Amino acid sequence: MMEMYEDYEEENRELLDIFREDMEKKSLSEKTIRKHINNVSFYINDFLLYGEPVSAMDGWSSIGYFLGDFFIRKCMWSTPGTIKSTAASIKKFYKCMCDCGKLEKEAYQDLCAIIKEDMEEWQEECEMYNDTSQPNPFGIF
Repeated sequence: MMEMYEDYEEENRELLDIFREDMEKKSLSEKTIRKHINNVSFYINDFLLYGEPVSAMDGWSSIGYFLGDFFIRKCMWSTPGTIKSTAASIKKFYKCMCDCGKLEKEAYQDLCAIIKEDMEEWQEECEMYNDTSQPNPFGIF
C-alpha cells in the first residue's frame, strides 16, 4: 500500500506540473495559478490519498463526497464560496487532463454534471454546517 501511495504522489507531481504549464500558457497570474494548484493538490494529494489511495485519474468520481461532505466537515476554511472556487479548480484540472489525453471526455463531462447538479445543495449544507444556530446537516455532533 505504501508503494502505491508513493507511486500516486509521484504521478500527482507530474500531473500538477502539466496543469501548471497549461495555466501558464493561458497567461493566468501566478496568484491564480497558485490558488488552483493548492486546491487541486489538496484534492488529489490529501483527500484521494487519505485511507485507501485512489489515483487522480480515477478520483474524479469522488467529487460529490469530497465537496458535499469531507470538505465541509474537515476543512475549517470551508464556505459556500470556497466550495465553488475549489470545484472550479478541480474542473479546470480535469479539463486539462482531458485535453492532454489522460482522462476520457465522458469522465470529464460526468464530473461537470455532478458539480452542476449538486453545487447548490453542497453550498446550502456548508452554510448550515457553519451556522451553529442551525441543525447539523450531517447528523454528527
